[in-house]
Amino acid sequence: TAQIYRNEEEAGAALRETGVDRSKVYITTKYSGVGSIRDAIRTSLAKLGVSHVDLYLLHSPRASLPDITTAWREMERILDQGLAKSIGVSNYTPVEFDILFKTARVVPAVNQILFHPYVYEKSIPTLEYCKEKGIVIEAYSPLSPITRQPGGSLDKPLAAIAKAHNAEPNQILLAWAKAKGTVVITSSRQKERLQGYLDAGEIGSSYHNLFDWWRLSEDFVELSTAEIAIIDKSAAKN
Repeated sequence: TAQIYRNEEEAGAALRETGVDRSKVYITTKYSGVGSIRDAIRTSLAKLGVSHVDLYLLHSPRASLPDITTAWREMERILDQGLAKSIGVSNYTPVEFDILFKTARVVPAVNQILFHPYVYEKSIPTLEYCKEKGIVIEAYSPLSPITRQPGGSLDKPLAAIAKAHNAEPNQILLAWAKAKGTVVITSSRQKERLQGYLDAGEIGSSYHNLFDWWRLSEDFVELSTAEIAIIDKSAAKN
């Protein structure tokens, strides 16, 4: 969820109605630049109906108000107060990180970024920076080449690789993102696929446990180095 998405109340209602134990749910929400960070987290917690979130993010550099260093100091206070178990950022590049690290005492746990093959090349500096600092990369919109940008240079190679694995193109894109060292955030309008995530059991506080489940499921695809290279090269032509 996120402040600007206006879906925190709905998420909170869903949690209450399902009766799922809080410890079984990993909750992330974001400060999107509306009001003070201190007030925003308390409002988000009230809407979600929880005492803390597992991860609280600055939605973007532009939303890091009044400035990056001050905003991050407020995030650190939220962590200290136990209102969030982890804090991080979204859509940050090395430029913004250099500003943040001038005064930061806590390293961001996560950097959530747009990530798919068509933006891979320009994402490399951010990937390398975060790897060096020990910051987890969360990849959002990993399926964009088939959901938002169909008809591009990836269509044919994705179809061919998917056929070779008796899989679907979306599975290939998820496998590619995993191979690049990211943790994938995705969604589905298909009840069956959503049910699959629910049936995965306890995910807990580790992002990587979701991939442990995926690896053992029939949906798991592991790409070869050559296949990853084909995707990279084909995407660069787009």
